[in-house]
Amino acid sequence: MAAINIKGLDVDALLTLRGEIDKRLSDKRRDLEKQLSRLATESQSNGRAAGAVPRVAVRTDGRRTSAMRGRKVPPKYRSPEGETWAGRGAQPRWLAAALKEGQKLEDFLIEKPARRAAARKPRGKRQ
Repeated sequence: MAAINIKGLDVDALLTLRGEIDKRLSDKRRDLEKQLSRLATESQSNGRAAGAVPRVAVRTDGRRTSAMRGRKVPPKYRSPEGETWAGRGAQPRWLAAALKEGQKLEDFLIEKPARRAAARKPRGKRQ
């Protein structure tokens, strides 16, 4: 694309250039929206849910963050009194006190139900 010297253009030429830029951008936006809608219908037809959460989400300020941020996770640790902790964030007071007394973190683990080996798909080797 040829470089345009904007400083040398008069107001009418600048307005014409602005109109051409707006038209080009709206055409590009229309093309991208068509691609997105086509991808959405393809992903729905492939069995993927329309509202499936991506692994990486983009915040409004443009930075990337985990899609799991703010989501509830099942508890991983339980006290004898029934208090639970998912293993995220700061340790709860009951756990910190128990660890100070000499107990181990593994003593508070909640047993996970055994997974069926047939339900899991074997993974191929990564190259």
